[in-house]
Amino acid sequence: MPEFPPPTERGEAFGPWLARQLRRAGMSQADLATQVGKTRAAVSAWINGRAEPREETKARIAEILGTNLAAIVTRTVDVPTGRPVRWHHRPAHADGGREYGNAAAFAFDADLSVLAREATQNSLDERYDDRAPVRVHYTLHELDGPHLDAFLAALRWNELLPHYEEASQGNQKVSRSLRSALEDLSQEHRLRILRIDDYNAAGLTGPEYSDGRFAAVVRRQLDSHKVTGGRAGGSYGLGKATLWATSRFGLVLINSTLSEPHEGRTTGRVIGRMDLPWHEVEGEAYAGPAWLGEPDTDPEHEGVSRSWWADDETVHSLHLGRSSGEPGTSFLIVGAHDASGDTESLQDMHDKLVRSLADGFWAAMLGGRSAGPLLEARVTTLRNGEVYIAERHVDPHFHHPALSRALQAYLDGDTVAELTSAGQVVRADVPLIVTPLKGQGRQRDKGREHRAALLLTPADENDAQINRVVCMRGNRMTITEQRPRDLPLGIPPFQAVLLAGYATGRDGEDVALAEAFLRASEPPEHDRWDRTEELTTAYQRGALARLKEFRSSIDKTIRLLLGKREIARSEGPAVLRELLKLDTSTGPAGRRAQSFPTVRNIEARIDDRGAWHVTVHLRLPDAPDPWVLAPVAKFDVRSGGRPSVDWELLVGSESCRAENGTVIVEPGVRTAVFSGVTDPTTHPVRGRYARLAVDVPKARGGAA
Repeated sequence: MPEFPPPTERGEAFGPWLARQLRRAGMSQADLATQVGKTRAAVSAWINGRAEPREETKARIAEILGTNLAAIVTRTVDVPTGRPVRWHHRPAHADGGREYGNAAAFAFDADLSVLAREATQNSLDERYDDRAPVRVHYTLHELDGPHLDAFLAALRWNELLPHYEEASQGNQKVSRSLRSALEDLSQEHRLRILRIDDYNAAGLTGPEYSDGRFAAVVRRQLDSHKVTGGRAGGSYGLGKATLWATSRFGLVLINSTLSEPHEGRTTGRVIGRMDLPWHEVEGEAYAGPAWLGEPDTDPEHEGVSRSWWADDETVHSLHLGRSSGEPGTSFLIVGAHDASGDTESLQDMHDKLVRSLADGFWAAMLGGRSAGPLLEARVTTLRNGEVYIAERHVDPHFHHPALSRALQAYLDGDTVAELTSAGQVVRADVPLIVTPLKGQGRQRDKGREHRAALLLTPADENDAQINRVVCMRGNRMTITEQRPRDLPLGIPPFQAVLLAGYATGRDGEDVALAEAFLRASEPPEHDRWDRTEELTTAYQRGALARLKEFRSSIDKTIRLLLGKREIARSEGPAVLRELLKLDTSTGPAGRRAQSFPTVRNIEARIDDRGAWHVTVHLRLPDAPDPWVLAPVAKFDVRSGGRPSVDWELLVGSESCRAENGTVIVEPGVRTAVFSGVTDPTTHPVRGRYARLAVDVPKARGGAA
């Protein structure tokens, strides 16, 4: 992987640099003029950039400011002051308003999988050099004993504790959570921190308070500030709140290496932010948010804690060290936890992070002949500075082999028009009609067509989920999964990928329009394409109908591809082949039998004992008599007949019932689900060495 050096440190312009140093030193322009022996007008000219002092005058200025001439010449460091780094707590609102927590943090669950999705998406959106992938590294770290004491001291915990104790006294959700966190820290004297580093990302560039990446993340809520030419995955400015939501203390520290200089520097821009509910300490009321930094000397922001350029020792003590000078940002979540309850141990958290990165970004981690990977990801777990769980590189081919094969073939240009062997990937286009924006386009103009790419390939035998379409746009982050409806009978298990917008790898007006249209249809979670306020307010009438047509077209294309697959197939068994074989002959009363049920969805897996678990979703036609079905499980072995195996369990649902080995569906029921588990003691071979076929004929003597 090539390394990209950070931008050359370009010293700040002399005027702004000198003005800031005077404020830091508590000197006025008149004071400097007197001490340096120049007029007030001369100093003003230096400050405003109209002139610059001679070298001997610069040497005198350095002496007055308590620094050396090199600092004056390079202007890449500030002069030393007696202003210590400290926490600044925002005073309570003068109008009496109170916030008992950051509402943005409640937009998502405090779940590690949500954190991995949102934080990594933000890193992808800020990719700096498009010739190389963004590299993210999640480091989970548990501290106790002296290691914890040293970290809390660097964090100035004693300054924070009174605020935490007061903020935890309320009855609101945030207060109760803080109370629990403080009790656990006191009793266990143990803390988990999680650092998320990204490299080859833009970093938190921009001014302290005005528009820019830094202010959008550190100072503001609901400010997305994405500058990726419409390719961004996020759009609400909410994703960053998951960092604070995953902290039991609402506390995140930040160290950023910038892709463009700020104040003449790029390396080591550090700040901390804490989100608490409204509280009072020693009679003073505080709004809740607080920042760790250097007291600002700008008159407009006097006393507010601003970011500072930290030295290596400080960065190390705060566990914010970065492995290279490549631009990007490190976020340290203090008191990291998984509120979902899915994880308890470090191993659980480590595994969930790996799994979540693989599930959300497997497609972004792939590269081929037409495009390189957009992302690399790894996870490491430490205890007191020592490796506890070895670094795990997230490999998309390991976690999602069939899906990865499908996209890899697309990126390499190796797709086919029709499947003829198990390892192939078939491609087809799916039309998406993009509705015009309001005020644009002609009346009754349906919109512009965009051709999304649909890729289909046989499922891997170990896939936990099958027969699905994974949909994505933009930076190839998984947005949603779609289960195709009305699948043909006896289909082989498959995996499919839908690429829309910029995920197709193409450019053009239709691509940009589709990208914006789909992004507008996503809620803050970016997990589906459906009705949103932005979609209905920004686009002309019919936008929701176009989305429904798009989903229907995906299903239709899947059915067509699977139909071709069955025609092209000349030999070899298929998993769950002939799942429903129903008797549709003329009934005993001489009437023509009703049309037969169709399969809406099929799910199958093998458990650790080798037993097959099969779930069948049926759509049934209206009929005056009950459907009485007798499912039969058979092993589709490589040679010979198909031996039957016994059912260990056959279960109906609310829409049908199982009795004595049959499934009974009452008249008038239009959908039904039944499940079966085979008895592994009756298997002629181990379940993993054979394919399963299930026939569902009419039971003997039963009405149908």
